[in-house]
Order: sequence, then C-alpha cells, then structure tokens
Amino acid sequence: MATSNSSAAKKKLTTKMKAPLKYEEQHFVDSTKPVWSYSLFTDEDIRNYQNGTLYNAYTKFGSHRLSVLNTDGFYFSVWAPNATAVSVIGDFNAWNPVAHDLYVRHDGSGIWEGFIPHFKKGEAYKYRIIGYKGMVLDKGDPYANYWEVRPNTASIAWEITKKWDDAAWMKKRKKNNALDAAWSVYEVHLASWMRPVKNDEESLNSYQQITERLVPYVKEMGFTHVELMPVMEHPFDGSWGYQGTGYFAATSRFGTPEDFMAMVDAFHQNDIGVVLDWVPSHFPYDAHGLFMFDGTHTYEYADMRKGFHPDWNSYIFNYSRGEVKSFLISSGRYWFDKFHIDGIRVDAVSSILRLDYSRKAGEWEPNAFGSNGNLEAIEFVKHFNETIYRDFPDVQTIAEESTDWPKISKPTTEGGLGFGMKWMMGWMHDTLDYFKMDPLFRSHYQNKFTFSMMYFYDENFMLPLSHDEVVHGKSPMIYKMPGDEWQKFSNLRLLYTYMFTHPGAKLLFMGNEFAQTTEWNYKSELSWELLEFDCHKMMQECIKDLNRLYRDEPALHELQFDNAGFEWVDLNHRNESIMVFRRKGKKKKDDVLIILNMTPVVHNNWKLYAYGKTEWKELFNSDEKKYWGTGDVFNPEIACTLVDKKTGQYEINLHLPALAAVILK
Repeated sequence: MATSNSSAAKKKLTTKMKAPLKYEEQHFVDSTKPVWSYSLFTDEDIRNYQNGTLYNAYTKFGSHRLSVLNTDGFYFSVWAPNATAVSVIGDFNAWNPVAHDLYVRHDGSGIWEGFIPHFKKGEAYKYRIIGYKGMVLDKGDPYANYWEVRPNTASIAWEITKKWDDAAWMKKRKKNNALDAAWSVYEVHLASWMRPVKNDEESLNSYQQITERLVPYVKEMGFTHVELMPVMEHPFDGSWGYQGTGYFAATSRFGTPEDFMAMVDAFHQNDIGVVLDWVPSHFPYDAHGLFMFDGTHTYEYADMRKGFHPDWNSYIFNYSRGEVKSFLISSGRYWFDKFHIDGIRVDAVSSILRLDYSRKAGEWEPNAFGSNGNLEAIEFVKHFNETIYRDFPDVQTIAEESTDWPKISKPTTEGGLGFGMKWMMGWMHDTLDYFKMDPLFRSHYQNKFTFSMMYFYDENFMLPLSHDEVVHGKSPMIYKMPGDEWQKFSNLRLLYTYMFTHPGAKLLFMGNEFAQTTEWNYKSELSWELLEFDCHKMMQECIKDLNRLYRDEPALHELQFDNAGFEWVDLNHRNESIMVFRRKGKKKKDDVLIILNMTPVVHNNWKLYAYGKTEWKELFNSDEKKYWGTGDVFNPEIACTLVDKKTGQYEINLHLPALAAVILK
C-alpha cells in the first residue's frame, strides 16, 4: 500500500533509506495536488533501465490504470532527461499545459512521473515537454499501448484485458516453432490483403473482419505461419508500417489491442504461428514521435553520421544509451509477453550493424578498431536475442540481413549474433535471375542456380519471396517468368516447387500464391477476381499441395538446416538443364528425389542413376492438369533396374514434362 503524506510517514521513509527499500515503500503520495506524486520504480529498476537491462520497461513506463488511496486513475511516467517541465495534456483538461505537471525524480534518471486521479480509460493524451533551451514539444507516449487513428496523433490511456484461449497451441508451440519443423510463412499486409472497397485506401476491415477472412484462408492454403508486415502504430500508410512511432501499440486502424490479440488467438486455435515485423533500426521525424524527444537527441545518435538514415530519411537509435536499449529490448519482448507471438522478424539488420551502410567514404567514421561495425549496435543485437530466447525458448527471431556478415544465426556463445534464422537474400536474387532467363540459355548458368548450396549451411536460412520483390517496377512474380502464358505459369510452378524442396524455411508474399498479375499496391487490395480463371485458381492449388508436401514429408523439413539433409544426385546434364537432388530425412525411408527440368522440352525415358532404393513412385508433378499443366507426361509406374550390385546403384527410367518438377518417393 502507498504511504500517506504525513510527517510521520516521511520520517519512517527517511529512517529506512539505509536499508534496501521494499517495493511498497517506493510509493509516496501527495494527494493534495491535481497530480499525485507516486512511483512504480524501485532503485533496482532505475539501475537496470540505465544499464539497458530493464526488459519489462512497459510495466513501468507509459500510462497504467491504478487505484491509489482507494481512488481510480492513471499513473504516467516518461523519460525526458533534458526537460525542465513535463505535463500531461488532453481533452480531460482542455489541453491545458500547466494543469497536470508531472514530478521529476531526484535520482538523476530524467524520469517524470505522477498519478492523475479519476483519469479515465480511453482518454487521449500527450506529454507537453519544455525541453532544451525552452523548446516546447507535444509528444505521444513512447510506451503507449494504444493511439488515436491517424491522422490524429495522441496516445490513448488503455488497460489491456484479454482472456486467452490458445493454451493448446502454447503447450505445443515449442515443437511447431522448432528449427526442424515446417516453416511455410505467408507474408501479409493487413490493410491491402482485402478491403471492403477495392481501391479505397481509407476502406479498412477491422481486426475482427480480417480474422474472419484471413485465418481460414491461411489454414486452407496450408501455411504453417503468418508474418504480418509491421502492425506497430505508424503515422503514414505509405511507409507500410516500417516508419513506426508506437513500439508498444498495435495500430488502431483496425481496432483495439484486444481485437488484435483475438486475431493472434484465432491463428493459434487453428494451429498457425504468428510472426511480426519489428523495426529497431530507424524511426521517422514526425513531430509527435521519438525524434528530438526532449529538445535533444534523446533516442537517436546526435552525430548524424551515425544517427541519420539517408535511404529512408529517418533516424537511427542510439544503441550506446542504456535507456534506449531498455526501450528496444522491452518493445521486442512485449509482443512475446503480452501478445503470444511466435517469432519476430527484425527489419534492416544490415543497417544496424554497419556504420558505412549506404554511406560513401567520408560520410562515416570507423569504430575503435578501424572497421565498419557499429560495436554498441552489435552488442544490442546479441543482448536482444539472448533475452528473447532466455525468456521465450519456444519462439524464433529472424534477421532480414542482406550482406555476408558472418554467423547471423549462430549462438552468441559461438561468436554469433544469436538469431534463429536469416533471410537468404542471395538465394532469392540468384534464383530470380536464373528463372528470368530464356530457358534456352539456362544451361550456361547452372552454376548460378546451384551456388546456394555452397554456402547454405553457414546460416539457418529462410527463403524469401517477399513484398520487396513485387514493387517499385520489379513486376509481379508471374511476369518475371519468360515465355508465353503457358510457359510463364509452368516456370512459376517450377520455381515454387524448387523453393519448397530446397533446404530452409519458406516465405511467400500474399498474392504470389495465385500469380497476382499486378505489382503490390498498398492502397488497393489483391486481385481476388483472378481466381475466376483456371490458371490462377490452379496455381493456388499447386501451392496448397506444396505446403502439404513440405509439412507431411519429413525429408523436406526435419533436416532442413543440417548438411545431412541434402545431396546433389545429378548435375551432369547441363546441356539439357536438368538437375536432380535428394532431400533426406532422419529415416532413410523418408528420402525424396527432386528432378527439375528447366527447359520447354519433354524427355521420355530419361535415365537417372541413384543409390539405395529399389522402388520409387511419383509423389508430385508440377505439370499435372489440376495445376493448369498439360497432364500429358507423368510416371504411373517407374522402372528401376539394379546396375551395380556392389554399390547399390539403380537406373531409374522417367518421363519428364517440359518446364516442370517431378518429386519421387
């Protein structure tokens, strides 16, 4: 309980200062003013916050509904170390900047706090900050759980209440989220996946409406996980969520925090994991946001050689400040703790790690060792991953990192950064370059196609065909493919089959599954009307079956990050552009053979030599009629002849359709 504002209470508090204070003795209430002096912080909290080790800062900072001296209201706390005054303003006090002043702590922490009695849930508020050199700033709450719907920019006092119904998922998700489990991820931008009015940017489904449509769709398609492009609050739709201001708030565009929680809950009840995009690399300069928070470079580096992102016209977090590290690690941890998410995909990791990212000579300063690594940022990344895996061992962190920085997904105990997985950008670029070629020239570029397996086991890779590949003039997936309409669809089915059978986790952006014919436009929605045409509807069926194969065939996932799980079988038919590899399970009986015919030429009675099995059957054929293929070339029975008893080598006689993949088991 809080102590009252009496001389006896003050004396009691003073006499106890020499001994470690109990939690309840930290509360000191002055109930004679509009804002009561009150604190949720212990001395240990302050030390941890300043050291970058307050991992649950969201339980202390921001606005919290409390009852103090039998009076309901909200407690507020904010870090503004260079402010000379901070007050809470909002409709509740007619935005009066002097009516509800917060108290600054006398420990040098720069934290302002106080309890406002009778403050109601749902009230909009900001902090009026008198900052450096008298600068007047109206800022949203960095730790707010809820914000006004853009273009309004105030925070909303909220108390999250949610009863979860995903106990069954949470109990088994360690297995579902493991590295030897199938990871087929459907990447989604919530606003533009489907709209009530197709080309109306302001037409938005609610979280509940999205849940009713998206959850059964993802389940029907067979994806194991969904990845949501940033749902953290952001002011500008055109940033796609990557320029965020609310690091602890699901966007109010679609509803309340509880509505978003209900979406996660629904995915879990349907055995689908949820991954969130998270952006600790940069933030925008919106006046209500983190930039120049108290009139100084509070959250960002003051040196713009480190503090400004030239690519995105945004600002870089100061990873050397303990308070900033506590803020960011608490943000990442918050979504696992309060929202039950299963993974977090960290955006633009390369820009966090490198001082010279997108900078020319002279525009950056080397570190103390003369190299280009941002040493404090590297330590922050390691610290973040260690914290997440310590507290939530049944989840994954995933790095979007586009360079050859070593050991991104290796444990920190082995000198790595500690991520669970890394996007395989090299595979994506090489694969798309290969498939864009006229098939007649592919034989000259076989090494480009096979190169991925030269470095695959350096990391735990996720193969991404993401939103970045279908915007800004890059064309939709179907129009990256060469040839006439039939060849384009055949090539795309072939590419997808290769992706789903290549080692590693998979990620496919929305619309790719049915061969969207336009680039992604965040202002519109997917071209669902295309499903009226067989070629698109049947492409969707192909993805369903590939998802099923990936999930159901152990050889395709259980050793996906182990070099024992893959073997090239035949790379000697370069002129024919036919490649064969084996995916291996923990049990030999689970092995599968994948044959890729990269040209529009049918090969009847094609000879393949492989070891160890006397019988094979066709498990999948991307040229089947149900996928809009010809259906003319298939293998109902496969002749298998022993040619070397000593080595156990067999000759397998196959019919290979044009521009198609065949999977044998």
